[in-house]
Amino acid sequence: MVDWDDEAKLPISIQADLLSLNRSSLYYKPVGPSPEELFIKHRIDEIYTKHPYYGSRRIAALLNAEGLVINRKAVQRHMREMGIAGITPGPNLSKRSLEHRIYPYLLRNLKITHPNHVWGIDITYIRLQKSWMYLVALIDWYSRYVVSWEIDQTLEIDFVLEAVKRAFLVARPEILNSDQGSHFTSPKYTDLVLENTIKISMDGKKRALDNIITERLWRTIKYEEVYLKEYNSPREA
Repeated sequence: MVDWDDEAKLPISIQADLLSLNRSSLYYKPVGPSPEELFIKHRIDEIYTKHPYYGSRRIAALLNAEGLVINRKAVQRHMREMGIAGITPGPNLSKRSLEHRIYPYLLRNLKITHPNHVWGIDITYIRLQKSWMYLVALIDWYSRYVVSWEIDQTLEIDFVLEAVKRAFLVARPEILNSDQGSHFTSPKYTDLVLENTIKISMDGKKRALDNIITERLWRTIKYEEVYLKEYNSPREA
């Protein structure tokens, strides 16, 4: 272990040599996203919040019309990193991808009549001044009550599972609806839901309006809170 104390008996360089460490790595500080990347991601977030049915092609066209030269593949990469429109398994049909099962949409023509009849779960991108984070929330579609939520700076599945577990301590819905993103098709998520005798419903592919109630929640949060305050850090948010 390298001793960073100013009164350390051995200079940092000698400690590194003794430990066979690369000295330059000791002083490395992760480089944050560039202002250009932040601007693009924040603008994509604004467009998608206003038009949740827009795909990468339409967003790229709109950005180019605004004078920002960017191709569709670059927009797709940003959207994937932002968790927009679901993070789906890649084209390689690995064993892991094959385990990600898609469930049918159960809410078409369904009249939601009482609390805990249907919940929705979704992840959204929350912009910060110099970076971003992710928010997952579960909302009761009848009462519009946010049952549980979590924020995280990565898109690892753990924060989604934690939000679901906390929600199930409050109540359990008859149906839990989501998009077809890889978090919600993961066996870790589907097994947790099914173990609690809850039916899984998933939006049709490229049908953002199937989850319109949750999309309205995101719009409210962003227009009335996030866009107005421009948080500096996750702690502020």
